[in-house]
Amino acid sequence: MSAAVGLLPVDLLTFGESMVSLRSAGPLSAGGALTMHVAGAESNVAVGVARLGHSVSWAGVVGADPHGEFILRQLRAEGVRLQHREDATRRTGVMFLEHRTADVTRAFYYRSGSAGSTLSREDVGRALEQGARILHLTGITAALSPESRKAVQYAAERAAADGTVVSLDVNYRSKLWSREEAREVLTPLVRHASIVIASDDELGLVASAPAGTQNPDAVESAMAAELLGLGVSEVVVKRGAAGAGVHTADGRWETPAVPVTSIDTVGAGDAFTAGYLSALLDGAEVAGRLQRGALTGAFAVSTAGDWEGLPARTELALLATTPGGTTQR
Repeated sequence: MSAAVGLLPVDLLTFGESMVSLRSAGPLSAGGALTMHVAGAESNVAVGVARLGHSVSWAGVVGADPHGEFILRQLRAEGVRLQHREDATRRTGVMFLEHRTADVTRAFYYRSGSAGSTLSREDVGRALEQGARILHLTGITAALSPESRKAVQYAAERAAADGTVVSLDVNYRSKLWSREEAREVLTPLVRHASIVIASDDELGLVASAPAGTQNPDAVESAMAAELLGLGVSEVVVKRGAAGAGVHTADGRWETPAVPVTSIDTVGAGDAFTAGYLSALLDGAEVAGRLQRGALTGAFAVSTAGDWEGLPARTELALLATTPGGTTQR
């Protein structure tokens, strides 16, 4: 992608809604202290990639309020370049995160009509002018509003036409739209994507499950083959504690999850994506990308917060000696 005059292209550009997350250590109904954090799939990835030593830009809209100021300050502190707009007529989105039990976390969103949902084609167009090696998109932004949906569609088409690597994480959120609505919007987007990332239960939103077989492995392979046939270069499947896999025209790779003590699984998928894209930027082969994704995912689940525990490049070695490896099938 060509860069605007005076601007140096970044390694990764992403855009979407970032919110203030108010976290509770116990049931919200019981009261107690809340801690304030930044939450957002795209900004999670932005922070993760920046910590690994790459240049990153995040574009979005925040309200002209203390919550928006907090988000901008946090992202700047992480070395993320901002291409944002402040909307004085709308508020920054807020979510409450409740750790109900050690294994159950519940989120309560207050984002309807938020500043972040007004992200437009014009906002995205300005961000694209800088240029980037990778454009990272998620299905969350496309679900926020018709305006944001058009912004995602425009960005995917423009970046692909300019030869930029387009990464699309399905990131389905049932509180934002139905599976049928998501399928209708996301299926056309994959034609512009170089990399499609999905959890094993999201793959069916961008590909058709084959008839006549109930074998999960065969179903996944068939859906991945369909996406590869549409021009996608890599189909990345996240399986949480079961590891991750990648399908390409050259074959299939699998890696187990790095065994760690799980503390907080929120943001783990975004952490994996950050590691995977970072390794791609470094020129690593598929196996190396999977391994780094597994490592960054392990850092995320073994620390509290969406992104606070993500590693710097020099810290990857802290977990790199953990047993596990990538296999080609």
